[in-house]
Amino acid sequence: MSARRGLDVSVLRIYLFLGFETGFGRGQNMGTKDKPDISALTPAQAAAELESLARQLSVANEAYHTLDAPQIDDATYDALKSRNALLEKMFPDLKRPDSPSEQVGAPVNETFGKVTHAVRMMSLANAFEDDDISEFDERVRKYLGLPSDAALSFTAEPKIDGLSLTLRYEDGQLTQAATRGDGEVGEDVTANAKTITDVPSYLAGMDGIVEVRGEVYMAHSDFAALNARQTSENRKPFANPRNAAAGSLRQLDPAITQSRPLRFFAYSWGELTTPLADTQFGAIVRLSELGFSTNPLTKRCSSPAELIAHYRSIEQQRATLGYDIDGVVYKLDDLPLQTRMGFRSTTPRWAIAHKFPAEKAWTRLESIEIQVGRTGALSPVARLTPVTVGGVVVSNATLHNEDYIAGKDSKGSEIRSGKDIREGDWVQIYRAGDVIPKVADVDVAKRDESALPFEFPTHCPDCGSDALREPGDAVRRCSGGMICPAQAMERLKHFVGRGAFDIEGLGARQIEQFYVDDHLPIHEPSQIFTLGRRDAGNLTKLANREGYGAKSAENLFTGIEARRHIPMRRLLFGLGIRHVGEAAARLIARHYGNWSAFVAAMDLAALEPAFQETATSKEVLTKSPAFAELLAIDGVGAVMATSLVAAFAQGNERTLIDRLCSELTIEDEAAVDESQSPVAGKTVVFTGTLEKLTRAEAKARAEALGAKVSGSVSAKTNILVAGPGAGSKAKKAAELGIETLDEDGWLELIGG
Repeated sequence: MSARRGLDVSVLRIYLFLGFETGFGRGQNMGTKDKPDISALTPAQAAAELESLARQLSVANEAYHTLDAPQIDDATYDALKSRNALLEKMFPDLKRPDSPSEQVGAPVNETFGKVTHAVRMMSLANAFEDDDISEFDERVRKYLGLPSDAALSFTAEPKIDGLSLTLRYEDGQLTQAATRGDGEVGEDVTANAKTITDVPSYLAGMDGIVEVRGEVYMAHSDFAALNARQTSENRKPFANPRNAAAGSLRQLDPAITQSRPLRFFAYSWGELTTPLADTQFGAIVRLSELGFSTNPLTKRCSSPAELIAHYRSIEQQRATLGYDIDGVVYKLDDLPLQTRMGFRSTTPRWAIAHKFPAEKAWTRLESIEIQVGRTGALSPVARLTPVTVGGVVVSNATLHNEDYIAGKDSKGSEIRSGKDIREGDWVQIYRAGDVIPKVADVDVAKRDESALPFEFPTHCPDCGSDALREPGDAVRRCSGGMICPAQAMERLKHFVGRGAFDIEGLGARQIEQFYVDDHLPIHEPSQIFTLGRRDAGNLTKLANREGYGAKSAENLFTGIEARRHIPMRRLLFGLGIRHVGEAAARLIARHYGNWSAFVAAMDLAALEPAFQETATSKEVLTKSPAFAELLAIDGVGAVMATSLVAAFAQGNERTLIDRLCSELTIEDEAAVDESQSPVAGKTVVFTGTLEKLTRAEAKARAEALGAKVSGSVSAKTNILVAGPGAGSKAKKAAELGIETLDEDGWLELIGG
C-alpha cells in the first residue's frame, strides 16, 4: 500500500463548497456533510466508502441519464463525485475497476437501439469558484509550455441544462441521431430527432461525414404550456424543463416527440471528414452558417478575468434567456492546441464547466403582491420572472414583512447591507432545502431610476379595513376579521382541514367554490351545517350541478352530518384563533372539560380589569382569577390567553361562534387520570417505521394518556419511540441520554 498523498487544494475546495450546497436538479438531497475526514480513514474504511460511492453514483447516473427520474440533486451528485476523487487521490491503489471517475453518463435504455459513437462523447470537469478558473488557465499554459504573458484565447458559452444529442450527417443527409449514453454507446433516437425544428435534415454543400453535437432543451414558455396541457388532461406535470426535454426525446412513439416543443443548440462535433474551422469560435460560426441554432452569448475571451466577467453577465441574464442553463463552459479556442492537450479518461483537458451555485439564481422581481391570511396577516409575495433554481422552476418568493422589504430585520438592524426591495429590481433567489424561495440580494446597480420604494399598505387590499401593526409584532394585520373575504376563506379552509373538522368531500378547493356560489354560499362555518337544508329548499340541487352527481352530493352531506358531533378540542382548533394550535386546543379542552365551562371562563375573563386595560404581561393578567386559571395550563402563555379571550369578546366573532355551536353537539373532553398513566406530562417523540400502529394512532394514544407528542428531539424530550429506519433523531436522543424504546417497549409501557 502506498503512502497517503497530499490533497489537491482546488479539488478539496470544490468538495468543501459542495458539502454545503443543496438543490433539486436530480431529486432529494443526500449530501456528504456527515462523512468523516478523509485523512482519518484507514485503508479498509476508504475501500468500503469507495464501494458505497460507486454504488450510489451508478444508481444516480442511471436514474438521471437513462430513466429521466433523478434521485439526488446536482449539488449532492457533484459532492459525491468530488468525495470519490479525493479518496482515489489519497488511496490510489484502491481505485476500483468500476470507478465513477472513469464513467460518463449511464448505460443505454434497452428499449432503444444502440449506437456506438465514432468519437467518444465526453463529460466536463467542473469549477465552482473564480480561483478555479485562474488555475484552469495556469494548467493549460503549463501543459502547453506557454509563459504567463503569452496570448491565449478561450470561448465562453452558456451550459445548457438539457440532454446531449449527436447528429450524424453523411454527404449532407441526416442519417443518425443518438443520445450520449455512457459516452461509448448511446441510444438511437433518429426518428425522434428528425421532428425537432432546430435539427436540419440536410446540410447543403457538406460532403463526407459531419457529426454535430449539442443539447436538446425546452424553452420556459413551451414548458409552461406543456405542463398546463398535462394538468388539463389529468397527467402528471414535469418537474422542470430538463426532465420534460429528456422524456420527450426518448419517447418510443416519434409522434409524441413531435407534439412536444423541443429545441436544439449546436456547440460541438464528433467525427469530421473536413474540419469546420481552425478555432472553436470559428467552428461555432460555421455551424450557424450550416443552419444550426448556436448560442448568441458565446464569446471569445483572452483572460480568466474576462471569462469570469462573462460568467457574471450570463448569470445576471439567466432568468430572461427563456431556457435553463446551469453554468458557463470555457474551451481553449485554438483547435490545434486542443488536439495537443487531448483528454483525460472522461474529460477534455482543454475545457471546464463553471457551474452556478446550486441553490441561487438572479431574476427580475416583476411585482410585489400582498396576500391576506386567516389571521389577517398581510404577507408580501414577490412575483418573479420564472427561473430554475436547483432544478425547480421558481416564480414566487416570500418577502416576509414590510421591514424585510425595507432592508431591516425585526429589531431595525440592516439586512442585505440595508438594500431595500423594489418592483422591477434584479434579485438573487435562493432555496435552502425544500423551503419557500427567498431573496438573498438585490443588484442596486441595475435598478431603474424611476423605481420607487415599495409602500406597504395600511389598509387591507381585500376589504379596505385598517391594517394595523401592534407593538412588538413584525406583521401588519387586517382588522376586518370575518368581514374580510380573504380571512373568511382562509379560516374556512382551516376549519375543514386536518386536526379540525376534516369533513369528507369538503376541502380547500370546494370551499373556494362554495364561497363564491350565489345559490349555495358558505361564508361562515355555521353555513356548512345548513348546507343540506338550504339545498333541499333550492330549485337547482347540488346533485345536478357541474362537478357533482347524486352520489357525490350525498357523500358530502353525509360527511357534514358526521362532523355535527365534534370533540371540544377539534372545535377549538377549528375556529382558527390566532396562537391557538392543535396541541394548545387539546390542553385547554382537557382542562375545562366541556364547552359551556370554557365559554363561561372566557366571558368572565373578558370582564376583568386586566383585559379591559389591554394588559399583556403575565404578571398583570394573573391578578385576574379567570386569566390566572387559563395561564395555569401548561403551554398557555399571556399572548395566547389574551388572543383566546379576545376572540370570544368581539361581538361579530362571538356571533359567528355561537351560530356555529347551535348546529353542533360538542363532546366533552375526558380528563386524564395522571395517577393511572405512566406517560402523563411526558414529551414523547416517534421516529422510524411503526409496524403495529399507524403514526396517527400512536400519537392519539399517547395524547389520550396525557403525553405531549413532539416532532423533534430536544432536552425536553422524555421518551423516544424508535422503529426501523430511525436516523438522526435516535442519534441525538442517545447523545442527550433520552430513554429510547422500540415499538414493543412502548406498547408494554402504556399497557398495550
